[in-house]
Amino acid sequence: MSYSLNLLMVLPELVLSLGAIALMLVAAWGGPSATRGISIAAIFVLAGAMVALAGPATTGGIAFDGLYRADAFAGFAKVLIYIATAVAIIMAPGFFSKTPGEDLRPEYPVLMLLSAVGMGMMVSAGDLLTLYVGLELQSLAAYVLASFMRRDTRSAEAGLKYFVLGALASGILLYGISLVYGFSGTTSFANIAAAYGRDAAMGTHSLGLMFGLVFVFSGLAFKMSAVPFHMWTPDVYEGAPTPVTAFFASAPKVAAMGLAMRVAVEAMGSVAQQWQQIVTFAALASIILGAVAAIGQTNIKRLLAYSSINNVGFALIGLAAGTAQGVAAVLTYLTIYVIMTLGTFLIVVRMRDEQGQPVETIASLAGLSRTRPAVAAALAIFMFSVAGIPPLFGFYAKFAVFDAAVAAGLFPLAVIGVVASVIGAYYYLRVVKTMYFDEPAGAFVQDSHPVENGLIALSAIFISPVGYLAIPVLGAWSLAAARALF
Repeated sequence: MSYSLNLLMVLPELVLSLGAIALMLVAAWGGPSATRGISIAAIFVLAGAMVALAGPATTGGIAFDGLYRADAFAGFAKVLIYIATAVAIIMAPGFFSKTPGEDLRPEYPVLMLLSAVGMGMMVSAGDLLTLYVGLELQSLAAYVLASFMRRDTRSAEAGLKYFVLGALASGILLYGISLVYGFSGTTSFANIAAAYGRDAAMGTHSLGLMFGLVFVFSGLAFKMSAVPFHMWTPDVYEGAPTPVTAFFASAPKVAAMGLAMRVAVEAMGSVAQQWQQIVTFAALASIILGAVAAIGQTNIKRLLAYSSINNVGFALIGLAAGTAQGVAAVLTYLTIYVIMTLGTFLIVVRMRDEQGQPVETIASLAGLSRTRPAVAAALAIFMFSVAGIPPLFGFYAKFAVFDAAVAAGLFPLAVIGVVASVIGAYYYLRVVKTMYFDEPAGAFVQDSHPVENGLIALSAIFISPVGYLAIPVLGAWSLAAARALF
């Protein structure tokens, strides 16, 4: 394969990398005054990367001797990643300008772009080395973003916790990679699948390969906040700047789930019965813990942290099915989840008291329906949708993964998921009750940039029953992306 064709396949990552380097140089000479221009330019860079997905970047197949996969699956995930990253950049200026003692520095959009490069490599990985390099590039940028507010002790604590626990998870993942490499003699997903297949054909299972499988999935579970590797999520979500929290709750989730699906299907598909047990446990544990632990939360960002854990559990139900329908259901779920999450955080980022200080308590939303009825209605739509209450589009997301699980013979898993979603509905409905039935509190939501208002409105419309009109397109696209793995 020609070198130029290889470069065309990685064109989205090239656009993001060169854009990030160029903007970094502009930041070095322009200083803080260039921040606004750099943020706008970063959004255009992301748009350029999305345009670059057309052609060989999604249809080219294998690049660089199997290190990189340019297929429809990676293209689907990257669209979600780039959209979430762009929204996180858009909401940052308003947040930092109204936060006393904190300024938005030009490093913020540059770090976002570099993180997007890493996430793109994660979902396109065809080799354990590409997997690890992409994951660490994303993680290193995320550690800095979590502690971006230098004068805020909570932000510094969030960055430190994320770094320490992330380093531990990276060590676990790297140990699993070393075991898989040591017992298979290769780092290529295709050759690893052949090694697992040989063991399965002979009716034996290499203990080293099985341990490698367990450690690899454990490391990936940390990146997607799946139980029992979820412990960092509530503290990091609460302490990080709200736009960064919105980013953590959306784009890296898509990247981690995409990477997990690629590893499960492409590298370890021949031993699906082994990893299905791990995924099933993580799914059930994440759903139940995410639902129960969120009940007593008073901070909206911590509640959304447990909500993200809960939602990862539902997405993992689709992966546990181990079929093309299951993977397509996960992609559909992630699409709807990302829109709901970004819409919710676009509202949370605007929560302020009379002095303009950020407020994060659920109680501060009291009476919002009387002071800001449109914002309250949008947030109610997001909460009902995340809870999976019909006819909102969030119901279809859960129905898709349950349907895939039942079709794969995992009926008990689907039943437990349905029951647990009823538990989780409690704390979402509590937010709606606070907005519509409690006496107005002192806190309010400030009017913000028209772009943010427009994004909230678009998100609410997509999550409403109007979103069902997108099912034919979304279903066909997600199924085509899923089949690219198989």
